[in-house]
Amino acid sequence: MNTAVQKLEATTHEPGAPVLAPVRQDLIDSLPWLPCTLSIELPVVRFTIGDLLKLGLGSIVETATHHTSDVPLRVNKLLIGWTEFEAIGDKMAVRITEQA
Repeated sequence: MNTAVQKLEATTHEPGAPVLAPVRQDLIDSLPWLPCTLSIELPVVRFTIGDLLKLGLGSIVETATHHTSDVPLRVNKLLIGWTEFEAIGDKMAVRITEQA
């Protein structure tokens, strides 16, 4: 992660000003507000716009993926890995199984 680390060094020093030590800052830590979109892709069979409009609470959609198959995980459309679904209580979650 050498490219993600910035090194800030004082290039000039004014008389009377305190001397500051060089600061190392991880680029990722400096951008915690950076928004991103996380998406999981599931191929759906025989799904129409009409089906989409009928979706509601408790709807079930048939997918073309076997329940044990890994599905791609993307952040801002960039593939970052593969996941599997996992039930946690009454919620669905994904577990990252492989990094891209």
